[in-house]
Amino acid sequence: VQLQASGGGLVQPGGSLRLSCAASTNIFSLRRMAWYRQAPGKLRALVAEIVTYGGNTNYADSVKGRFTISRDIAKNTVYLQMNSLKPEDTAVYYCYAVGAGIYWGAGTLVTVSS
Repeated sequence: VQLQASGGGLVQPGGSLRLSCAASTNIFSLRRMAWYRQAPGKLRALVAEIVTYGGNTNYADSVKGRFTISRDIAKNTVYLQMNSLKPEDTAVYYCYAVGAGIYWGAGTLVTVSS
């Protein structure tokens, strides 16, 4: 299984970005998909996760109310809509999936700066 992440970039504080994670397989074969992030000097941490079949979601406290994870079953893609971005959201964001194994996509850099 391959995960292709995209959508990172430079955005001003208060702005929005949408990250995409396209899977090379039917996402129903992946029980759970998630976004993690790793800021400089910090450990990789969970941002948001979604159960692919039922659609249940879970968020880190730091992003609740600002970020939304969703899935497009037809496109085998999971999205992370990020609104009201803050400088502390700056990090490399990684797509993650668990199915028969554990899979990571290459990271995409999000920089929030004026």
